[in-house]
Amino acid sequence: MNRHLSLPTLASARRDVPAGIVVFLVALPLCLGIALASGAPLFSGVIAGVVAGLVVSLLSGSELSVSGPAAGLAVIVAAAIQELGSFEAFTVAVLLSGLVQLALGAFRAGVLGDYVPNSVIKGMLAAIGIVIVLKQIPHALGDDRDFLGDEAFRQTQTDQLNTFSEMFAAFGSPSPGAIAISLLAIALLILWERPIIKRSALLGLVPGPLLVVVLGTLLNEAFGMFAPDWQLTAANHLVTLPVASTPADFFALFSLPDVGAVLRVDVWTVAVTIAIVGSIETLLCIEATDQLDPEKRLSDANRELRAQGVGNALSGLLGGLPITSVIVRSSANIYAGARTRLSAFVHGVVMLVAVALLAPMLNRIPLAALASILLVVGYKLASHKFVMEMWAKGGTQFIPFAVTVVAIVFSDLLMGIGIGLLTGVFFVMRSNHHSAITVVNDGQSWLMRFNKDMSFVNKAELKRRLRKIPDQAHLIVDGTKALYVDRDIYETVKEFETAASYRGIELEYHNFFDKQLNAG
Repeated sequence: MNRHLSLPTLASARRDVPAGIVVFLVALPLCLGIALASGAPLFSGVIAGVVAGLVVSLLSGSELSVSGPAAGLAVIVAAAIQELGSFEAFTVAVLLSGLVQLALGAFRAGVLGDYVPNSVIKGMLAAIGIVIVLKQIPHALGDDRDFLGDEAFRQTQTDQLNTFSEMFAAFGSPSPGAIAISLLAIALLILWERPIIKRSALLGLVPGPLLVVVLGTLLNEAFGMFAPDWQLTAANHLVTLPVASTPADFFALFSLPDVGAVLRVDVWTVAVTIAIVGSIETLLCIEATDQLDPEKRLSDANRELRAQGVGNALSGLLGGLPITSVIVRSSANIYAGARTRLSAFVHGVVMLVAVALLAPMLNRIPLAALASILLVVGYKLASHKFVMEMWAKGGTQFIPFAVTVVAIVFSDLLMGIGIGLLTGVFFVMRSNHHSAITVVNDGQSWLMRFNKDMSFVNKAELKRRLRKIPDQAHLIVDGTKALYVDRDIYETVKEFETAASYRGIELEYHNFFDKQLNAG
């Protein structure tokens, strides 16, 4: 994949264009909701979504990743706007964060994502699926207080409800209209997965999620005529885009950055924070997207960081929110049948056209219909089959997977990944200890063989094995299979050799000390 801007291929347009429309339907309310959760102008979320679609997709190192404003940054954004004193000063920080990401990509920091264990990545996918389901249940029931925007356990809205308390509150006051729309939508989405639909040349061209949105909107309009008490009205239950009646009104929605803030230390501090957190989330998301990719392609992480950098610089310049690769949009893209970056580009084009020309029409879409699409996506990410596959791999894979799932569900994406990563590292080190050294004996003759490179992480296991060597033994230490032995291991063996002279233990070394040049 070349390092420069490249146009998406049209080879899979038949699948990518419908998928792009589906991603648009999912992304639009998320863009608005994240802006609302961040305390930013609603249109700033739309700007970020459009830039992500039109620009990042052309530069991206991933064929299926979809970028946009991320819920994981909402708390940081809200605090930063307050700290910097104005949204215009904050957009300068967004612009500068893009420049920092460009530098990270140039210095090849994308390699950091390769150090996250697969069990943790799979745990992230399952956790996001569970969070999506839990978060969309209230919207499916007609409780739309958080506007689909917040993925953290604790809401950033003023009600301070968490994932479960909000869901239980929604069960306490369901909306019949929302439930009817949701049930119809879910039934249609399940039907659209059946082979009989997929085999139909005509029906196969119609994306199930698009049909769900159209029929859900028509059903809500029918409620207005025949059952007004069931109709979902504009009071939080519908998509709410700013409506511009003239071109001048539309361009007035953009916010120019306060260029004078570029010299402020606090602005640079926010910029670096956004760049680091956004880059980490992006690297994790493209790792997860690669795992979902039916063709199992490997993304260019450094190219992706550079793409995010350009996107954030432009988003900040136009008055938009920070951009990252987002697993909710990316997974919706994959499950909608996308095959190339064309789908992400199409989602950006459709979003731009829609907000500029079709806002009144889009503002009639009930959130319950969009929630149903996400419910199905969430189930696919966290299906029982997926969990059982991880269970079958044994404790060293399942425990980090499960810990990551629980941690993300009860905190947020980045904190949960951190906890899962620590758990995964523990099991990797534990497994490495047990497989690094083999000890066998025949009477008083003992052989200790190093099966792989030896570093300080193997020191505890080495000491444990050495303590079991009995007095008067003859011990051979064989380093033939190790290309590298670090100084901690040499010092541990030499300390044992000193003590061995008092216990009558004789040591013999095979291909051991010739590793010292590598260690030094």
